[in-house]
Amino acid sequence: MTPTVFLVDDDAAVRDALGVLFRTEGFAVCAYESAEDFLATCPPDVCGCLVLDLHMPGMSGIELQKALSEQNILLPVIFLTGHGDIPMSVRALKAGAVDFLEKPANPDVLLARVRDALAQDSRRRTVSAEQAALGALYDRLTVREREILIQVAEGKTSKEIARSLGISPRTVEVHRSHIMGKLGADSLADLIRIGQLCASATFPVH
Repeated sequence: MTPTVFLVDDDAAVRDALGVLFRTEGFAVCAYESAEDFLATCPPDVCGCLVLDLHMPGMSGIELQKALSEQNILLPVIFLTGHGDIPMSVRALKAGAVDFLEKPANPDVLLARVRDALAQDSRRRTVSAEQAALGALYDRLTVREREILIQVAEGKTSKEIARSLGISPRTVEVHRSHIMGKLGADSLADLIRIGQLCASATFPVH
């Protein structure tokens, strides 16, 4: 999916000028004159970043940011405004905005922020894809194997794991071998790393 700079501003002159700026830098651009128009056509898996006017007729930029968050659309947002104030900028940034720039924004600064936002979105997608792939492997484990994996990730020995689960160390080692095969781990160190990733992703044990 091609990363796109989505531009939402009710001022046609601003849309045209920024559209030219972004396209000149080689970015794909989609422009909208209202938050409602963008929200109506935005797919859940949208890829890129959003350059968003704060004050617009109808739904405001802050309201659009909130609506996207409620729909779990994690598109990085850069706010533009001609009437910015500190409370609004703080609110936008706390809600996850990449930046909050006053119009007319310095072109070099804006382009730098867009590149940062696109890189942020790319990193998020990479992590999400890795977690999805890891989750599919994790789902192949039995409940007992998941219990052992968590304790392996915590650095516990086979004897310690056996004691906590009421089984023999040999049984733990057999399970650990099966876990390594299912997860594609090449070594104990690799298994610990994968186990820690599973724990950080908060995959369920049971």
